[in-house]
Amino acid sequence: MKATLKCNCGQCIVSRDVMQQGYYSRQFGPSYVYVRYRCSRCKRLGEHFVKQEEWDEAMLRDADLEMSSAEKKQFERLGSITVDEMVNFHYTLAKLDALNLDADEEKI
Repeated sequence: MKATLKCNCGQCIVSRDVMQQGYYSRQFGPSYVYVRYRCSRCKRLGEHFVKQEEWDEAMLRDADLEMSSAEKKQFERLGSITVDEMVNFHYTLAKLDALNLDADEEKI
């Protein structure tokens, strides 16, 4: 698991949140990477100092997809969801709700 930067509210900080980034070099001891950000969730300003040897630009990337490339290709082949598919899904859900109500009434 890659390391991430997080705001105090728990939101992961990604590159679009970063306002300023720079190096803080010290003559003695470790040098740091300075990251100043505005959280996309709570809108607060914050900053992090990360040791230069622990710094990785990947810390600021969005989380990777959980899909494999084969699954992604399969979804792309299916195409966009049509209006007819949405309507059919809506009516199927309504039927399921009716079935659940009938089952609840039988228990009483």
